[in-house]
Amino acid sequence: MSAGPATRERWRALLSRIAPSADAGHAYDALVAAYTSPERHYHTLAHVGACLSLFDGARELAGDADEVELALWLHDVVYTSRASDNEERSAAWAGALLRDGGGERHAPAVERLILATRHRDEPDTGDAALVRDIDLAILAAPPAEFDAYERAIRAEYAWVPDADFRRARAELLSGFLARKPLYLTRHFQARFDSRARANLRRSRLNP
Repeated sequence: MSAGPATRERWRALLSRIAPSADAGHAYDALVAAYTSPERHYHTLAHVGACLSLFDGARELAGDADEVELALWLHDVVYTSRASDNEERSAAWAGALLRDGGGERHAPAVERLILATRHRDEPDTGDAALVRDIDLAILAAPPAEFDAYERAIRAEYAWVPDADFRRARAELLSGFLARKPLYLTRHFQARFDSRARANLRRSRLNP
């Protein structure tokens, strides 16, 4: 799952279509600052790039490709492991960018797409299912990459005592493993379901 082009040029092109009055350069600098903050180990620009790379191979599945792409760029723009409202705040960040930049008609949909990455409720649109599947693609990574992901998540929660972290992490991964289906789009079910389940079972056996 190689990282895709989370570049300033790609960002500018997207905003020119979806929020043409936005200051794309200033917004890019702000999102880079957010994604490169030192407490982040997984929720970084590399994760955004990986999401964009997967999206590039599944763009034809999107109802509104620009809304999906913007949601992928910004779904973790606000992130701290000590908070429980990161997705809500990321959605608000995206909504403000769109409303201030002439893309207000896209704001409600993009906010809903970002909220789909809370992974609580069943997505209510095909685009929300696509965003959710792409966000969860890391679960189907090759074993070494999946293990690196697990270490990065642990580093983001370094403040949590080991026993508490292992218990909470096992509960989360067991919840994903119990989902049938785990991936909601046929495209990602075929590619990722069996690989993700193998990683989840192995991780639960080796907390």
